[in-house]
Amino acid sequence: MRCSVGVQALPILGLLLVLGIHRCEAIVHHKFVIQETPYTRLCSTKSILTVNGQLPGPTLYAHKGDTIIVDVYNKAKYNITIHWHGVKQPRNPWHDGPEYITQCPIKPGGKFRQNVTFSLEEGTLWWHAHSDWSRATVYGAIIIYPKNGTSYAFAKPHADVPIILGEWWKQDIFAIYDEFQQTGGDPNVSDAYLINGQPGDLYPCSKQDTFRLAVEYGKTYLLRLINAALQDILFFAIADHQVTVVGTDASYTKPLKVDYITISPGQTIDLLLEANQPNDHYYMAARVYSSAAGVAYDNTTTTALIQYKGRYTPSSPPHLPYLPYYNDTAASVNFTGRLRSLASGDHPVPITVPQTVKHKFLFTVSVNTFPCANDSCAGPNGSRLAASVNNISFVSPSIDILQAYYYHIKGVYGTRFPSKPPLKFDFTAEYLPLALETPRKGTEVKVLEYNATVEIVFQGTNLVAGTDHPMHLHGTSFYVVGWGFGNFDKKKDPKRYNLVDPPLQNTIAVPKNGWAAVRLQFFNPGVWFMHCHLERHLSWGMEMAFIVENGPTPDTQMFPPPSDMPLC
Repeated sequence: MRCSVGVQALPILGLLLVLGIHRCEAIVHHKFVIQETPYTRLCSTKSILTVNGQLPGPTLYAHKGDTIIVDVYNKAKYNITIHWHGVKQPRNPWHDGPEYITQCPIKPGGKFRQNVTFSLEEGTLWWHAHSDWSRATVYGAIIIYPKNGTSYAFAKPHADVPIILGEWWKQDIFAIYDEFQQTGGDPNVSDAYLINGQPGDLYPCSKQDTFRLAVEYGKTYLLRLINAALQDILFFAIADHQVTVVGTDASYTKPLKVDYITISPGQTIDLLLEANQPNDHYYMAARVYSSAAGVAYDNTTTTALIQYKGRYTPSSPPHLPYLPYYNDTAASVNFTGRLRSLASGDHPVPITVPQTVKHKFLFTVSVNTFPCANDSCAGPNGSRLAASVNNISFVSPSIDILQAYYYHIKGVYGTRFPSKPPLKFDFTAEYLPLALETPRKGTEVKVLEYNATVEIVFQGTNLVAGTDHPMHLHGTSFYVVGWGFGNFDKKKDPKRYNLVDPPLQNTIAVPKNGWAAVRLQFFNPGVWFMHCHLERHLSWGMEMAFIVENGPTPDTQMFPPPSDMPLC
């Protein structure tokens, strides 16, 4: 028996369950209203897109294996979709959310009921808009607790707190996006970074716009760190405190004590903070990691305050924590490369990394250019900036790929996405011929059989500008089995793979002029998007999709579409 209740009914339902009066699986309903809301930051006011008037939007709470329902009402003047980032949505790609991949957008005045189905996830994920650059302000946390009757993989913290890193522009984000599309150059950089929607007191007019976390001496807090920034990888740290990493992308990790964090857009990292310092307040802070030479970046620092309850001994003003220099690639990969799955101990995580794989793919991820008439665009040498995977710059179709696949609509996409780059060259050489910079445009997918075992090596290139690429895969997670600098060597590098306790993630930053190798099993039928989570690279075409075919039994096949799918 299943029962469906509103959020407000949960306390009563919980009492009934404790008393044994009813036995049912509660499905919690949420209402998301997309609307424009005036917000004042950095001495000026503008209207931004919000969910229920909030920045960040509402936090969703669930237990492992739950299903929740979110009714999305679009009361704004822009098209919108909502993606449940890192939620696998087993057999249910219809509710995944990327625009023109699994659905057409919810038009102004429209509504879409989305089922969010949790399965293997436990920890922290997030939700965000997945249409144009509306996710600049449309985002929020998802907290997935262990199943009732089970515990964390670590001692239960005193409290858990989402810490969401974001970006803020004084200018309207849609105006920035339109200008970016028209000129073909790099977008304007943000004016500030945010922690839980607040820039912090280092910015003008922002002393009151500072997030404050009250803690008690001797207690431990679970900080659920989310990078919701549109364009930037970020360094994060807390003054005079080390933190212990215990999870990433809703999967447990071996405890890792560190002084700072590197976190890519799309990533989530769970941290334990021990309140063990003597003074009354400390800064937490975040600032950019930007590896591309010659690319503008926001060089500001966002701060929040940790305030110890009852410890009001006069002290000097809070000081900033140590954060690596903005282009310190070694510091970035030093953190990322130390993550390991919790494969043993009191709360082991089953490791199912494929020891052998049927399909091996090499995907180059590149920044590119297209020529413009009379050198009239704002990219290098008057070109239009672009991006690609295996030299294909993705073009969004006019109807979503999932609909075309399900209903056998021809002419929407091709199925010849290459397994390796069409041209082999020294991908990370310092100087590369200009002729290599121009990709081809296309809407190509890779079709895989159900339960296909796959290895993907993401190979960065130095075309136009070598830089990091946080690659995100929808519908499943992958094991990060290896990484390195330079060109991947298929004979030597696999010998160094970690097939014992690699971290299980849904987003991995491919290092500048380097590579990252992941392994996974595609057990989830449907259409699943893969893309760089730097929004400018996504908009330039660094994306593709996998189609995973149905399995042989009814419970290994995709669900049919819901009746209220938004129309194209």
